[in-house]
Amino acid sequence: MREMEIEKEKAYLVCPYLSLDSADYRSKELELLAESCGLEIVKTNVFLVKELNAKTYFGSGKVEEIADEVKDFEADVVIFDCPLTGSQLRNLKDAMGIKAIDRTMLILKIFSSRAKSSEGKLQVELAELKYSLPRLSTIHEYNKSEGRGSGAKGAGESRLELYRRKVQDRIVKLEREIKDIQKRRQTTRKQRLNTMKSVALVGYTNAGKSTLMNAIAKADTYADDRLFATLDVLTKRVWDDGVEYVVVDTVGFVSNLPHELVYAFSATLEETMDADVLLVVVDASDKHKYEQIDVVMEELKNQKVGLNKVILVYNKIDKINKDELNELKSYPFDTCYIVARTGKNVPQLKQMIKQKLGKY
Repeated sequence: MREMEIEKEKAYLVCPYLSLDSADYRSKELELLAESCGLEIVKTNVFLVKELNAKTYFGSGKVEEIADEVKDFEADVVIFDCPLTGSQLRNLKDAMGIKAIDRTMLILKIFSSRAKSSEGKLQVELAELKYSLPRLSTIHEYNKSEGRGSGAKGAGESRLELYRRKVQDRIVKLEREIKDIQKRRQTTRKQRLNTMKSVALVGYTNAGKSTLMNAIAKADTYADDRLFATLDVLTKRVWDDGVEYVVVDTVGFVSNLPHELVYAFSATLEETMDADVLLVVVDASDKHKYEQIDVVMEELKNQKVGLNKVILVYNKIDKINKDELNELKSYPFDTCYIVARTGKNVPQLKQMIKQKLGKY
């Protein structure tokens, strides 16, 4: 997977859905993911799959049609917005004649390039190994038996089985290392929380959390208009008119997070469980903002986070008109409307934070 260099290549996106109810939302997210990887999108093909095909996920006629278009557009990589088995991925790659990856592989590539901390890098490696484990027969074609010299497990053991065991051993080691890091971080967090309040920024990726952290804490945090611009948990101490607290920026949410990434993703949300205030940051100009709010709130419930801590922050209000601003949906939370990039209404938000912190 790390061998794949799809930077600045032409990508043909394939979005085969069993229902078209949220097709626009899901395909747009795949486009954003591809763009975040530096790809040029030549076409996004959205279509309904009536019956799953064990060999290629969708029918052979559609496979041929897409293969022809891939050649016409001179695409370098095909990205599928569906979960593919190793054999399906191999069959589609053979049919297309070029590199083929699925949504999980695309996100893993982004995660790999964004992770900076030692824990983040370990989590990404763990996710990659867990993803590759059931696909080793496709990724590594070990068809010959291992030699019978000393150290061999058995006369009939194949190279694939040896490699699978090495991957499993590495997974166990990584899980142990990550658990040790998390224990140390939990101890540090508890010590900090005993003396200082905390404010956690959560929300959909690309909503402007890092930009807002810069506005609140003058943190000089890297911010960019792309998905998963930052992956690691970042903290910054704030002193605001006699009130001191720590601002924590967590990794952004993404809908339909692949199973292999759930553990790595959830570990970054630990800070939200003990935070005194949660800023749920939403891109007010995104037409899918309400679906994104639902994704965030559902995950917070899964984390057993008290929703009484929430301040809903509609960001990027400069990108919508007055009527759209007035029509923004209300929720049973304190709400603030800002432009993090320019600092508009950020002072009002900071006042709301102090008022909510005073309740705990």
